[in-house]
Amino acid sequence: MIRSIDTLSRNFDILQKKQENISANVANINTAGYKSQELIQSTLASKPMVNHLGGPLLNQQNDIGSFTFGNQIDEVYTNFEQGGLKGTASITDIALQSDGFFTIAGDDGQTYYTRNGNFTANADGELVTQEGHHVMGIDAGGQPTFIPAGGMDFSVDSTGNINGTGLRLLVTEFNDPSTLTSVGDTLYTGQGGTAMNGGVTIYQSMVETSNVKTADEITNLMMVSREFGANQKMLNAADETLKKSVNEIGRV
Repeated sequence: MIRSIDTLSRNFDILQKKQENISANVANINTAGYKSQELIQSTLASKPMVNHLGGPLLNQQNDIGSFTFGNQIDEVYTNFEQGGLKGTASITDIALQSDGFFTIAGDDGQTYYTRNGNFTANADGELVTQEGHHVMGIDAGGQPTFIPAGGMDFSVDSTGNINGTGLRLLVTEFNDPSTLTSVGDTLYTGQGGTAMNGGVTIYQSMVETSNVKTADEITNLMMVSREFGANQKMLNAADETLKKSVNEIGRV
């Protein structure tokens, strides 16, 4: 009985995490460059179950099969599928149509990567994220540099060249984007990226929209709700069985 309650408790924890993940996806439906996430779970290995009710004296080990004590979360899978493109009124908004990422220099010295091209210009006239992190470009010598974006003449062509500067956007690609780690605010960290020199199309005054699919999230939420209900019924049944056992033992 205790084992069953432990299994149900584990299931409730997993369902709670799934519900939180769905809520996070839905909350970011309108966040530019947001990539939906999914929790991947697996079933725990089954364990042999025995009692000692075998033999004529009911004192020998008796194998009664195996039992699986619930599921576990294996990983958080990020769906890096391309989102739609939406026009904006801002010349500092930029959208990527490729597998690459904008390269961001964090104020903490860390390099980040993002698909969120909702940029702006800071007080120094440099292209930055909404949080104030610098968007990186690259010069003719291959050196990373900040991007000047002050004034109404800021212009980016379809290959990422910043017109009139000799710079281009530093777009980084990864052989396996699933190795990237989300750190929030649509930013990721990772190793092994390489600067793209071609194979990317840039759109100015546009942003990539979130790739969250509302219908899918509604379906996922309904499935989680049904699983919550089923586990709740099992918990109530276990609770009633335990109460009955305690009461009957008490009468004996």
